[in-house]
Amino acid sequence: MIGAFRRSSGISGLLHFRHFSQLKSSKAFEATAIVRKQSQPIRPYFRLPDSFRKTKEVGVFPSVQQSSVSSGFSIVKVEFLEWYLAMVKCRPVLTKSVTSALIYTAADLSSQTISLSSSEPYDLIRTLRMAGYGMLILGPSLHYWFNLMSKLFPKKDLFSTFKKMAMGQGLFGPSMTAVFFSMNAFLQGENGAEIIARLKRDLLPTMLNGVMYWPVCDFITFKFAPVHLQALVSNSFSYVWTVYMTYMASLEKAAS
Repeated sequence: MIGAFRRSSGISGLLHFRHFSQLKSSKAFEATAIVRKQSQPIRPYFRLPDSFRKTKEVGVFPSVQQSSVSSGFSIVKVEFLEWYLAMVKCRPVLTKSVTSALIYTAADLSSQTISLSSSEPYDLIRTLRMAGYGMLILGPSLHYWFNLMSKLFPKKDLFSTFKKMAMGQGLFGPSMTAVFFSMNAFLQGENGAEIIARLKRDLLPTMLNGVMYWPVCDFITFKFAPVHLQALVSNSFSYVWTVYMTYMASLEKAAS
């Protein structure tokens, strides 16, 4: 009887153990399913357009990128302009001389690009001569000339502006043109007679062409530009004129 009781209790224990194991495994499966379900991302109820999703992956709209780049350039331009104006006030002669040298350099390179063929090299010695003229002669001369005009004729009415223009066309322009041709010819090795012959040949046609170009430029410069910026405005107008001047200065020697 005791053996039968042991066998029945062993069978019932085995059945209870199997039931408990099945229950435990089913609960573990349910817990794992719940964790997996919670770990899955929640899908939205609507689907975004492909173009919007691609833009979102990039992070910034293309228009925003372009506007940020353009705003960066604008900030750089404003900072450079502020720096240049500060340099004009604290170091006026040096700043205007460097500005003239850069403009004459760019103008001479442009003149050579127009006149030379693609196989011919640039004459950098000629470019250096033009830069030296702008740095050492024209830049300081413009500074003192415009200051003198503002002292002699301080007003900006039409009559004062026309007097400044007449002084520029009758005195300053011819003098600087003669100095330009003479200095350039001297640096090319021409003697006094050859320099005089060049002036007789080139000075008058250059002045006549200048009368058709400079009066309008001088009117804008004297009428609207402040005194400390008149050299910069004049240099800006002189770029086109300098292309012509460097071409004239590069002509062959005149017959003496």
